[in-house]
Amino acid sequence: MDATKPIVLVIAGHITPADVTRCYAELYERLYGELAARPDDFGAAEVICEVGGLVRPNLAAVEVLARLQLDARRRGCRVRLRDAGRELRLLLDLVGLGNTL
Repeated sequence: MDATKPIVLVIAGHITPADVTRCYAELYERLYGELAARPDDFGAAEVICEVGGLVRPNLAAVEVLARLQLDARRRGCRVRLRDAGRELRLLLDLVGLGNTL
C-alpha cells in the first residue's frame, strides 16, 4: 500500500445499531486487508471517509466513525470526513468529536 495515497472509504445509507459491527468489520478489512496480520504496519497516512451519502446520521454512524478514528489514530493515521452534512457535524459536536474527526 502506498503511504502517500489516502484510503477512501464510503459510508452511506442509514446506519442502525445492528450495522455497527458489520460496518466496522468491512471498514477494517478495507483498511488493513492483508496488513491485518501485521497490525503495526498501517501503510497509509490518511483515511478519507466519504459520508455525504449518510441518511439521517445517528449515534450508530457516530460509533462507526469513532471506532475508525480510534483505530487509525493508534496506527498514526489521520481520518478526515468528506461531504459531512450539517446534521452529522452537529451530532459529532454534540458528542464531543467535532474537532477530532
